[in-house]
Amino acid sequence: MNRRDFINASLYGASTTLLSSATERIQPTPHHDAKAKGMIILHMAGSPSHLDLFDYKPELKKWDNRECPEEFLKGKRFAFISKEAKPKLLGPQAAFEQVGQSGNWVSERLPHFKTIVDDVTMIKGMHTEQFNHAPAQFLMYTGFPFLGRPSMGAWLAYGSGSDNHNLPAYCVLTSGPTNPSAGKSIWGSGFLPSQYQGVQLRNQGEPVLYSSNPNGMNRERRGKSIAVINQLNQMHYQRLNDPNTFARMQQYDLAYRMQATVPEVMDLNLEPSALREAYGIEIGKKSFANNCLLARRLIESGVKVVHLFDTGWDSHGTNADTDLTIGFVKKCREIDQPIAALIKDLKQRGLLDQTLVLWGGEFGRTPMRENRGGKTMSNIGRDHHKDAFTMWVAGGGFKAGTIYGQTDEMGYNVVDQAVSVFDLQATLLHQMGFNHEHLTYFFQGRDYRLTDVFGHVVKNLIV
Repeated sequence: MNRRDFINASLYGASTTLLSSATERIQPTPHHDAKAKGMIILHMAGSPSHLDLFDYKPELKKWDNRECPEEFLKGKRFAFISKEAKPKLLGPQAAFEQVGQSGNWVSERLPHFKTIVDDVTMIKGMHTEQFNHAPAQFLMYTGFPFLGRPSMGAWLAYGSGSDNHNLPAYCVLTSGPTNPSAGKSIWGSGFLPSQYQGVQLRNQGEPVLYSSNPNGMNRERRGKSIAVINQLNQMHYQRLNDPNTFARMQQYDLAYRMQATVPEVMDLNLEPSALREAYGIEIGKKSFANNCLLARRLIESGVKVVHLFDTGWDSHGTNADTDLTIGFVKKCREIDQPIAALIKDLKQRGLLDQTLVLWGGEFGRTPMRENRGGKTMSNIGRDHHKDAFTMWVAGGGFKAGTIYGQTDEMGYNVVDQAVSVFDLQATLLHQMGFNHEHLTYFFQGRDYRLTDVFGHVVKNLIV
């Protein structure tokens, strides 16, 4: 035995039976009946402006281009706004109307969304602790603003697994010009065993990188090679009881099964042409529309969590692409039709009641126009804002047509029914069958959970 094996043996013990027993003891099960069997997260990375989509403020419109009140600036931190240069207030950059039986205010930027407004629960009292992208994304999905913690999808995969033995419990799809600011760790497993991390799928080229067999390797031979590899892994595991080896064995087995399953699940040509048109998809193109239809197919196939990241929503007004009247309008057009189609598709199939659909960004945008470097820029944009923003949820036992939370007349602060990131996480886990205080994992001497020591279930949001 070399030094590394000796240390590993000392750390992990010599008894496979003891490790197996420990694994069985810590493996959780749902704590109560779940209202939702699956979750689709639609994350607009960069954070769309709530003031130009859902949180209509006619008073802010009256104050457009007037100097920002001092109380909006004193003691506040901004990513780019220059407080000394006295930024100007910026009214809504779109027309609004009240729609549906709920009377929700919706911007002209989302005409298709207006047709599903009564199917969603609008949460207008969201607030967070972080005002920069990566920390805010980490906080939203891992409960901690830095690297190292498991994502919410990984927690749910750990807690309940996939309903399809041949597919991962947690899948990720991306669209837009870049990856999210927090990088791929945002769907990582952190200190949980690695088999619970999100598996990134692609709607262009191979669905999973390196999933195809090389020339000369057929499926039968591949199966035999995996079996031999895992026999060696099993010998290593029995000798050292390293949980990473056990995770690797499971991943090899899943990858082999996915080779036969994923190509069919990812084949959008199997959908009727009328439905493809309803989503606005283009076969073979990397797009948010394609990902929405793939999300429905994955959820229908038994995947527990499907996480969509769409980048390009950071509307600072530094150029046309980040201008609220140009690039922002284009981004809204890209997501509006497929989101409405997704909700209608799930509803028509009887899946919406048992599927949670969450939409939002990592924070909000300021009611002030960004004045980066103390100058009024030629394009129109808003800075990051952590104290107030809007998210919405559909299905999964949430109260459809409900408006929860209220901001002040400028959309700057939450004044009623505030919901923190931890409250949202606790409520989502509750609907998926878990008490957020009891879904834990022992690591570095203590039990960890997604919500750390915070959060409560917002009962008024759910049936």
